[in-house]
Amino acid sequence: MVINGSQYAPVAWTDITGWNDDDRLAAFKTFRASCKAISAQPDTTVDPRALGISLREPCRAAKAADIADDAKAGAFFEEYFRPLQISRLGEDAGFVTGYYEPIIDGSRTQTDVYDVPVYRRPSNLFVRGFTQDSPELPNKGEVFRKIGRRKLVPYYDRGQIEDGAIAGRGLEICWLKSQTDLLFAQIQGSARVRLPDGSTIRINYAAHNGYPYTPVGRVLIDRGIVPKEQMSMQKIREWMDQNPDGAKDVRRQNRSYIFFREVPLSDKDEAVGAQGVPLTPGRSIAVDKSLHVYGTPFFIEGQLPIESEQSKTPFHRLMIAQDTGSAITGPARADLYFGAGADAAKVSGRLRHTMNFIMLVPKSLDPVVQGRRMPLPDPRPSARIARLFPQVDPLKDRPKDQKNMASAPLQPASATPLSTAQADATTAIPLPEARPEVKPGWRHHRHGRHYRSGR
Repeated sequence: MVINGSQYAPVAWTDITGWNDDDRLAAFKTFRASCKAISAQPDTTVDPRALGISLREPCRAAKAADIADDAKAGAFFEEYFRPLQISRLGEDAGFVTGYYEPIIDGSRTQTDVYDVPVYRRPSNLFVRGFTQDSPELPNKGEVFRKIGRRKLVPYYDRGQIEDGAIAGRGLEICWLKSQTDLLFAQIQGSARVRLPDGSTIRINYAAHNGYPYTPVGRVLIDRGIVPKEQMSMQKIREWMDQNPDGAKDVRRQNRSYIFFREVPLSDKDEAVGAQGVPLTPGRSIAVDKSLHVYGTPFFIEGQLPIESEQSKTPFHRLMIAQDTGSAITGPARADLYFGAGADAAKVSGRLRHTMNFIMLVPKSLDPVVQGRRMPLPDPRPSARIARLFPQVDPLKDRPKDQKNMASAPLQPASATPLSTAQADATTAIPLPEARPEVKPGWRHHRHGRHYRSGR
């Protein structure tokens, strides 16, 4: 099992802080929801990521298991998974943020109050490898706009779209009060739009315009508008509401733009993540889908400001990967889902914290067992054999000013150029005897080759 750019090591269940204190039954139910999507995949599915389709076996067991209490749920995970502490290469821990589903006032029709459109995916938006019939496009990669039958150019950026580049094409799902409301819906990837008659429209991510995401909070920090230690989504909204002209400029520094689709969910239903299953507040996380597989359990441990901005609430919780995001990159990076509404917004808006990540890996991919099966390098030859084949370092006796020059000529040990007589004398030096024949069974060490994990 190889996860690029990461380092990981097995840990014992007894060494995981808070493992027995968590509500593992809630985590089991969330995992089983992911299993529905995993089981629906055809048996011929090929997945290049590390875990591949290895979650199928635990999912089959979860479907057949009769688990109704925390102890049995914990025993299930211990039976079918092995915990690995994981982090980015060279780092000790991971990093978490939070996200939620905004509840925003809106209208089906444009009015003087509601005049900011929420657009669905345009028909001339083109992503290589995907057809216009694809229900959802990736949130990374190049996106083009078709001109005529063949010409492709980059799609419009946020500023161009806000200025009306795609207006009047019938793409409007609904209308909001402000660009700030739309921006927050785009950052979160979904929203509940509350209409004047009391009904609700549910919108989810459908596509993007191809530009990399630039956090507006980072722009405010870099410009010295909001101190880094005070940054939160609430601070961003407060500043934008108080500075509409400045907000327009800051907002357009993020050229990325998200298009939505309307989804048939009731007010009681949770938002649907990228895996295609409803998210569970406090149990679902978004991960880097180029590295991880949806349905993978992660135990996240540390302290978070859950109760207030200054609180250090112990957070020891088993979470399930069910979503992704363009800003979620790396092996130990997660966005924690907290549900919908103002309270969820407050909690998720203040999370930017270092946490420990324990990834639960199916035992069929046990890295310890696989490590025992890895071939070892050839044994080092004996001292007697090594003397027959001395190794020479061509850089050892090179002058200091030449050691880093690939084209520098090699010099003798004295580092003094050869005289003409010396040069002539070298032609009389006899050649070494032929290398002795190696007897069968002798094995030679491959000097200079380094064996390391495939990270």
